[in-house]
Amino acid sequence: MKRLIEGFEQFRNEVFPAQREVFRKLAAGQSPSTMFITCADSRVMPELMFSAQPGELFVYRNIGNIVPPYAQHVSGVVAAIEYAVKVLKVSHIVICGHSDCGAMKALQHPELVQDMPSVAAWMMHADVARYVVAQNGPGLQGSEGLRRLTEENVVGQLEHLRTLPTVAAAMASGQLRIHGWVYDIEHAGLRGFDAQEGRFVQIEPGAPGFPEATPHARFAVPTASAA
Repeated sequence: MKRLIEGFEQFRNEVFPAQREVFRKLAAGQSPSTMFITCADSRVMPELMFSAQPGELFVYRNIGNIVPPYAQHVSGVVAAIEYAVKVLKVSHIVICGHSDCGAMKALQHPELVQDMPSVAAWMMHADVARYVVAQNGPGLQGSEGLRRLTEENVVGQLEHLRTLPTVAAAMASGQLRIHGWVYDIEHAGLRGFDAQEGRFVQIEPGAPGFPEATPHARFAVPTASAA
């Protein structure tokens, strides 16, 4: 606790004064462009990783960067997504997994959470990843198996995300785009799911375009003149 209080004192004395006007505006409300859903792992720090300023990212964290399917489980993450899309009008939602994920290790070895019934029940929302890998890559074990589980979990959660009516409607009108990423802690690497290619590809800053996981929009966004 002492370390946290000292850190806040440093923020208040050194960071806040230089951005006083930013915080004055933020005191009246927020308008982030992106919702970032990631793991609760303490090594994953979205604002630090993406050099984001206060108010830029609407971050939600839980074990395994999970989004339960619509109507299967009423949860904080589903409520947060609805709020982000309907009220904050975010343009992008990112689901981001990471290397060396304890939740994915629990998918590999369920005995790790046998004495944690709440965690085990929550991890059932990621069981699609375990099943996909087991059926399509039965020989994958160890670090390679963990990597594929991590990727398939991101893909599975993207599919769950698309079951939310608010998300589906916003994507259909072209107002929302979704993305699936995996962050490599050791090498500061970032890979994104390319739905067209059906695989994860390296995200390179400065490269033209980036991998997309968004279905094609099917409805035009109504204009003010057409209203």
